Amino acid sequence: MNTCMTNGKKKLSGLLISRSLTVLLFLCVMVGAGARDNFAVQSPDGRVAVNVTTRGGLRWSIKLSGKSVLEPSPIALETSRGSFDGSRGVRRSYESDENGRGTLRLTFTDGYSVEWRVWNDAAAYRILLPAGKQADIKNETAEFRFAADNECIVPYVNDNRGGERWSHSFEAYYDRQRISQLYADSLIMTPAAVCTDGTAKAVIFETGVENYPGMYLVKGTGNSLRAVFPPLPVKTETGGFNRLNIMPVERGSIIAGRATVLPWRIVMVAEEDRQLIGNDITKRLGTKSRIADTSWIRPGKAAWDWWNDWMLTGVPFRTGINNDTYKYYIDFASRNHLEYAVIDEGWSDPEDLMKPSGRLDIGMLTRYAAQRGVGIILWSSWRNMVQRGEKVMNDVMAHYAGIGVRGFKVDFFDRDDQTAVNSAYAVVKAAAAHKLVLDLHGFKPNGIEQAWPNILNFEGVKGLENSKWEPLAGGKPLHDQPRYDVTIPFLRNLIGPMDYTPGAMTNAVPSQFRGNNSHPMSQGTRVHQMAMYTVFYSPLEMLADSPSKYMHEQECTDFIDSIPTVWDETIALGGEMGEYAAVARRHGRRWFVAAMTNSEARDIVLDLGRLRVAGHEMTVFADGINADRDATDYSRSASSVPADGMVMVHMAPGGGWTARIE
Repeated sequence: MNTCMTNGKKKLSGLLISRSLTVLLFLCVMVGAGARDNFAVQSPDGRVAVNVTTRGGLRWSIKLSGKSVLEPSPIALETSRGSFDGSRGVRRSYESDENGRGTLRLTFTDGYSVEWRVWNDAAAYRILLPAGKQADIKNETAEFRFAADNECIVPYVNDNRGGERWSHSFEAYYDRQRISQLYADSLIMTPAAVCTDGTAKAVIFETGVENYPGMYLVKGTGNSLRAVFPPLPVKTETGGFNRLNIMPVERGSIIAGRATVLPWRIVMVAEEDRQLIGNDITKRLGTKSRIADTSWIRPGKAAWDWWNDWMLTGVPFRTGINNDTYKYYIDFASRNHLEYAVIDEGWSDPEDLMKPSGRLDIGMLTRYAAQRGVGIILWSSWRNMVQRGEKVMNDVMAHYAGIGVRGFKVDFFDRDDQTAVNSAYAVVKAAAAHKLVLDLHGFKPNGIEQAWPNILNFEGVKGLENSKWEPLAGGKPLHDQPRYDVTIPFLRNLIGPMDYTPGAMTNAVPSQFRGNNSHPMSQGTRVHQMAMYTVFYSPLEMLADSPSKYMHEQECTDFIDSIPTVWDETIALGGEMGEYAAVARRHGRRWFVAAMTNSEARDIVLDLGRLRVAGHEMTVFADGINADRDATDYSRSASSVPADGMVMVHMAPGGGWTARIE
């Protein structure tokens, strides 16, 4: 169901080419300037059609089964080499139908090229500068025009660091507004969704961002959204949150220097919201891995210290940032088959990663962990990692890799201008050289993870940490976290993995919820938290709560431990953005199935017929009968998957359901 409020190719004369099966349709035509100014390309199933015109400037539009998704929208570029808007005419066109997509590439008389790719569920384009040429980019025009004043589902930038417009954490709840109601002075992060005429959602985002800034959206003229980009910084200083940021204090007049290829601009076309869950569009457009041997890259789960404030009970030592505490976390990780333990902020000198704080022996802890099959991941701010230059950064990584550290969690990027993007590429390249995995915070997936798969996760999400400081309004949480939880699988997870850090064992209904730093809790039920490990895609997944609490709830912990973090197959079983999400994922021969709802109770039927698991054993965790009053209440049961594959599921308000099938 769509949850909006409002509910071919041209062929040269005499030339006919068959499109049967997957046979390549190839057309390479030399045309004179102005000889042809309209082009078309469509998806393999013929339902998604892109039309391109160069008459009066380059514009593209999208239709789904003949209905408008995107009205003619301009594409242009202003560079140090001059302006490009497609009006000077096409020199060459290339049209093909291959690899499950339609492709159109236009090369213009001034040397610029634009390439479109069209699938059954998406359309995308990118601009390429003249071959062998670089240019400073003053501005890029990417506009997305719609036929009506449609409803949008958007995340606004609202947590600027030090008041700097383009510096923020990439975290926001979602607003639902019509285009005319969008805040004209606010930046919108992508992905952002626009409901069209009630038949589809158009989801706007990007991938393939390299040597270029990230894309934001703002309210345009009429029924449109317009792309804007952070200008290139020319002066920075240490500042922001706890002096952890590199803050631009002056920005220049260009958005990128010495660019050659621009990122892909993508419009997903989803008739059903569930089409967005597990979608691989960024991989389809991604670059090949730049790591020849990836066998050392190890996804998995991690014991984590920061969310639970190093709060252990029943131990004979004072807990905190010390060797005894981390040995305890490592032992917990080993007993529960977790691949990693994270040592978060506080282990090193605030200004120098080569100077441990004195409270920890990192070398001893990495050896202790290795003996137990656990890898150590160290926290670092981006500023401390990069501000003294690439040589020092490489020395830091070489040193800690040499004593057995397995990776870094690099935090507080909080920018994606060209400088920050290029720095991220330098960080991940250096990490790969020393066989270190990465978790990037204050940054979001933009295609870099396709080139450098040693990045296991990104933050850029309003995750569980926000429960520690969630304010109250009228005795209840100000923000509806369960509703957010069933929005991000469709939008934030669409662009790549997200480090939400689930796993709270203290769970509360709204009237019982309180923000607490040392004894944090979650909104929604216990099983809502457990279901996240299947619904959310996160190759590096945290167990956010205290080992003491997990040991007290060993039945739940054992089930969480059994859930993989990477998958061989994903099937979206159902969902409506902001209402509920249901997904099945396969790893080897085992299937994991989970569903989550917003703050409303919900009954759904899951059709497991496509999984071909009739009669297989199913272990189920479901909301308990009193979960609407005590969010920790759950039930565990075992049964066989029915012959017809139909499974009835009840979820309490803020609830969930999860199963393992083997």
